[in-house]
Amino acid sequence: MSAPRAGFTDAAVKHARKQDIQADVVVLRAIRSHWPEYVIEAFCLASFMLSAAAFATALQHPASPWLLQTMPAFLSRLPMGAAMGLTAIAIIYSPFGRRSGAHMNPALTLAFLRLGKIGGIDAFFYVLAQFSGGVSGIVVATWLLRGLPADPSVNYVATMPGPDGAAIAFAAEALISFGLMTAVLHWSNRPRLAPYTGMLAGGLVMAYITVEAPLSGMSMNPARSFGPALLAGSFESFWIYVAAPLMGMLAAAELYVRRRGLAHVLCAKLHHGDGPCIFDCQFGVPKGPPMASRSVTEVSA
Repeated sequence: MSAPRAGFTDAAVKHARKQDIQADVVVLRAIRSHWPEYVIEAFCLASFMLSAAAFATALQHPASPWLLQTMPAFLSRLPMGAAMGLTAIAIIYSPFGRRSGAHMNPALTLAFLRLGKIGGIDAFFYVLAQFSGGVSGIVVATWLLRGLPADPSVNYVATMPGPDGAAIAFAAEALISFGLMTAVLHWSNRPRLAPYTGMLAGGLVMAYITVEAPLSGMSMNPARSFGPALLAGSFESFWIYVAAPLMGMLAAAELYVRRRGLAHVLCAKLHHGDGPCIFDCQFGVPKGPPMASRSVTEVSA
């Protein structure tokens, strides 16, 4: 009886080793083929954080000649909203943004994973790149601005709940995340509107900063909030900026699928250029290497 058991064990070990090798091959293939997109995702969010720190320092630091201290609170948020909305638009329509899709946001990437537009391995490296970009961006901004973003008036552009508390901040973050994802899906999947999706997203960023920021600080993005929280040492409310955007964007994706179906999700890019696309794309642009599969069995089949 012992010999068959030993043979079965050897076969199981060989099968497990084969699966491990196949998994390593899939990961290495994804890195070799899609590393430019991963690097671009980090660079895009780093650029966004650099812009956020620069404009917040210019508009909020006590030593700044552009300090908007005497203006009503609502009007004083307009320049910051416009600056960050235009920053988002510039990144989305840049050659870099057109190449990676300009997600810059783990919640957005995971929503497209749910929609089947990005492979699991690509999603993992996108999220890793986004967190890396969020941290490196605020670190570089603080260095370039000679430590000025560390002032409490700027506080590394950290996102914190407003005076109404964590519950209101959570609800507000979930709501604006749901609104952004819903808008992106409805515009990006209509060929007539798709070219303007980036402008819509930037306009929403501007509106949200102007109107919603007093409630939660306006993040919608775990990676955007992580770097400032790390430097500011303020993680007590960080869970809000992880859970609420994920809940809001995944809910928007689920509702869109239930109403229109997965066949009506064309791609995971916010704006399409003429370059390669690593996603499960239906826009007819030149294909890059296939998106990294969700599982080893899909590749080995």
